[in-house]
Amino acid sequence: MYPEGSLAQFLTEKWLPAIRSTIRPSTFSGYENQVRNQVVPRLGRIRLEDVGPAELNSFYAELLACGRLDGKTGLSPATVRRVHAMLHRAFRDAVRWGLLYENPADRCDPPRDRTGPESMRTWSPNELASFLIYAETDDLYPLWLLIAMTGMRRGEALGLRWPDINLETGEAAVRQTVVWVAGEVLMSTPKTAKGRRVVALDRRTVEVLRDLKDEARDDGGLVFAKDDGEPLDPNLVTRAFRDLVRLSGLPRIRLHDLRHTHATLALQAGIHPKIVSERLGHSNIAFTLDVYSHAVPHMQTEAAERLSDLVFRKDGHQR
Repeated sequence: MYPEGSLAQFLTEKWLPAIRSTIRPSTFSGYENQVRNQVVPRLGRIRLEDVGPAELNSFYAELLACGRLDGKTGLSPATVRRVHAMLHRAFRDAVRWGLLYENPADRCDPPRDRTGPESMRTWSPNELASFLIYAETDDLYPLWLLIAMTGMRRGEALGLRWPDINLETGEAAVRQTVVWVAGEVLMSTPKTAKGRRVVALDRRTVEVLRDLKDEARDDGGLVFAKDDGEPLDPNLVTRAFRDLVRLSGLPRIRLHDLRHTHATLALQAGIHPKIVSERLGHSNIAFTLDVYSHAVPHMQTEAAERLSDLVFRKDGHQR
């Protein structure tokens, strides 16, 4: 189907089949879409060994300018970086398999990662409280409350089963996640070992979940499910949140920004970054501090004042 020795042939006939059983279905689906929709149409006919940094840089520039399927608008830098990460892994495997001498993605220049306050929007404590009050009569209120108070990802919250929640100790164990893959809603596992975690619940969330459990038809099934017990469609959940925010009149944020709001408010409240990192299921504390660096200046100022108060306290040293 594709020219012998071409990048398209390598990716579609060798690399994707080889890694399919080693990664999560949602990850594989993402790779497959990137290869089919972005890479093959633009770079597919180039021979694998002829792909170099210059070709990749031109490719990334084209994606930024007109990379969407309609060809009229470009992809975001974050999306292009994900394509780069996929190609980097593919070329790395090509090197391991003796098909290339070096990884050309090591020497190219993908768009800068803009993860941080520029790419996220968060609510203040008052705005979050206003939303939760407004949403209290919504059917999915327990879900919105859980995500806001724990920082769980959408799929993690949707994947919770009643046996995963201990209402007596106030804990929820993240063991599985709901993902949307190629038009299907599937159950999967957290991306990393740190993603499998136990998250403490506040008293209000426990009470709301207890009321929800009393109404549940199946206390052994999913916490958030359709009437027939099947998992909710993550995309429809996101749409429901977007519509609710619009009706509330509050500043527009994405559902994932509830997770960012949780982390930002926790850090600003003085909760130790290690605890925040563990609640979010991040791989390490450095990643947490990097993503939420916008909250660090507040912590620095508070630390300076607390240290000053300790040293120059009225009943201690003279001022």
